[in-house]
Amino acid sequence: MTLAEMVLPPSQGARAVWIAAASVAILAAVWIFQAFGYAPCELCLTQRYAFYAAIPLALLTALISRSAHGLARAGFGLMALVFAANAVLAAYHAGVEYHWWPGPTACTGGLTGSLNVNDLVNTLNSVKVVRCDEVQLRIAGLSLAGWNVAASAVLAVYAAIAARL
Repeated sequence: MTLAEMVLPPSQGARAVWIAAASVAILAAVWIFQAFGYAPCELCLTQRYAFYAAIPLALLTALISRSAHGLARAGFGLMALVFAANAVLAAYHAGVEYHWWPGPTACTGGLTGSLNVNDLVNTLNSVKVVRCDEVQLRIAGLSLAGWNVAASAVLAVYAAIAARL
C-alpha cells in the first residue's frame, strides 16, 4: 500500500474513519492541554463543536458508505462545510489573539445580576475569565487557534475531496 493510498484510501468508509480518527486525536490533544492547566476560552470551546459533530457524522458516513454512496458523499460534503466554518471561526479567534479586531463580550467577563456593591464584589472574586485575546500556549509559533485554522482547513479539503471521489 502506497502512502497516497494510506492517506486517501480507495473506500469511502476508510476515508470517513480517517476523519473520525483525526477529530478524536484533536479533541484528545486539547483535553490533554486542558488537564495540564491551559484553560480554554469561550471561542476555544466553541471551536470544539465541529470535532464533536464530525465524529458521529464520520462514523455514520462510514457505515452507510457501502450501500448509499450518494448519502455518504452528502455526509462528506456536510463535514467539509462544518470544518470550513470552523476554520473561519478559528481564523477569527487568531485575529482576536493578534488584536486585529475585538473579541466577543464573553471573553471580557461581563457581569450579570444586580448592581449591589456586595454582589459585584462577590462576582468579581468568584469569576475567573479566560480571555480570548491572550494566547496561553504557542507551539512552533502558532497558538492553538492558529493550529485549529490549519487542522480544520486540511480536514475541510480532505472531506471535500472525499465527497468528490
